[in-house]
Amino acid sequence: MNKFLKYFNTLKFLRFEQFYYRAIFKFYKPKIVLNAGPLLDKKCKNETAFPIKNTSLLDSANGRFCFLKEEHIISKKQDWNNHKINKLWLYNLHYFDFLQQENLPAKDGEYWINKWIEENPFPIGNGWEPYPISLRTVNWIKWFLRGNNLTAKQQESLFIQVRYLRKRLEYHLFANHLLANAKALVFAGMFFDGAEAKEWLKKGLLIYKRELPEQILKDGGHFELSTMYHNIILEDLLDLKNLAVPIENLDKYISKMLFWLSAMIKKDKEISFFNDAAQNVALTPKQLFDYAGKLNIKYEKAETSCNLKYSGYARLANNNWLCLCDGAEIGPSYQTGHSHADTLTFELWYKDTKLITNSGTKEYIWGKVREYQRSTKAHNTIVINSKNSSEVWHSHRTANRAHIINRVFKDNMFSAEHNGYKNITCKRTWQLEENKVIIEDIIKSKKDFSAEIFFHFVPDIKIKIISKQEAEIIQNKDKFLISFNTEDFNLLLKNLPISNNFGEELLSPCLILKTQGKKEKTIITEIKKL
Repeated sequence: MNKFLKYFNTLKFLRFEQFYYRAIFKFYKPKIVLNAGPLLDKKCKNETAFPIKNTSLLDSANGRFCFLKEEHIISKKQDWNNHKINKLWLYNLHYFDFLQQENLPAKDGEYWINKWIEENPFPIGNGWEPYPISLRTVNWIKWFLRGNNLTAKQQESLFIQVRYLRKRLEYHLFANHLLANAKALVFAGMFFDGAEAKEWLKKGLLIYKRELPEQILKDGGHFELSTMYHNIILEDLLDLKNLAVPIENLDKYISKMLFWLSAMIKKDKEISFFNDAAQNVALTPKQLFDYAGKLNIKYEKAETSCNLKYSGYARLANNNWLCLCDGAEIGPSYQTGHSHADTLTFELWYKDTKLITNSGTKEYIWGKVREYQRSTKAHNTIVINSKNSSEVWHSHRTANRAHIINRVFKDNMFSAEHNGYKNITCKRTWQLEENKVIIEDIIKSKKDFSAEIFFHFVPDIKIKIISKQEAEIIQNKDKFLISFNTEDFNLLLKNLPISNNFGEELLSPCLILKTQGKKEKTIITEIKKL
């Protein structure tokens, strides 16, 4: 019965289209003509500049690649689909992002494109799934647009891949996957000539026309509420601007997304960790701001406190502190694959130094790590009765979920309340003062309850519990005091894992306040600069 309810409470949020297209995706195996139509559009110029990506092809001669902090050798045909290697790692291999790394010799790019064609016959393996096809299509075309050559054989392979993609669009997933499909159709539609390519372009533009008004919220946030995927989608839109793709209000969408990004960061080289997020996957904020500047995109930059009410976050900032607060839904109701049970979490900086962080994301493989990093206790928020505030399960699924029932923003104060624990509500208020941050948690319940409040600090911080109600925080030359207003609790210090990057795990100090309550309990936390 519990398993049935979990599935029911997951599936009830899906759109009818998702059921329909999932059935098609599973049972319909499209057949396509394996010869290309008209190839390169002679109007297509190979002189376009795109941002440089991280180096992942370390040694072309020996086939040594590094993705997700993990190295493997790709030498044999079967290596492209090696079941002993993490599937996400193999996806990254098939994306061909390494074509955009700095100073990659033309002969190396040509070699790996040809090797992929020879060792990945239609339609077998990871490389023929829609998402890898979409990213690889864009990367091969970018490779050409940056001044390299695509032979007739390579163009023919690419044409066939896009023809297959056109019949495998990911309407069962929507969200960032469908936008990636659309981008590939647009790039290919502008790259190739003929009626079929024109239809790809038309279809891609129709997807953007339908999806952008829903997926890009009025405050500029991407509706999956992942800071990492926000940057991925933003890069996509900048690429479309770069190619002068005729999308209505494209500049406005980009400007709003740049504003949201500026509100959700402290440093231009780092993103904050909300929902699935890690460094070194998407372009850095600085790269995106620079890219937008080269394309003459004008945008407002968030430098003070602001209420991102449509995505649900809030930015509280003064001369000393920056606090990014999560008063958001966990994501779009029908697609919570990248959501965490993190309602009412926050990240905190003093001046330019980060103090408190969310757990980040190490991997998508279902197991203890993924289960933990999606859990409430992996975030800086309140855990009631040792349960998650939203019922996250498996790698990308969510059943019952917390909903925000009240939120208030005013100057340097933000308050939000959620109902993720059935008959128990949790309300949190953040207040910035010049020298301290005050966090008030109010828990209301019809029954007795246990509560834990987690504070995950960055790895280079030292913490010392100095009394029942206080702990000293030391980072380099800065000292802080964290104190609590109640005595009926236990204050614990543990080392718990965080992941700033995929494939990486670091132990980091975490303060855990454990307490119990009846009907209503108020806990006030102060973090003060000494």
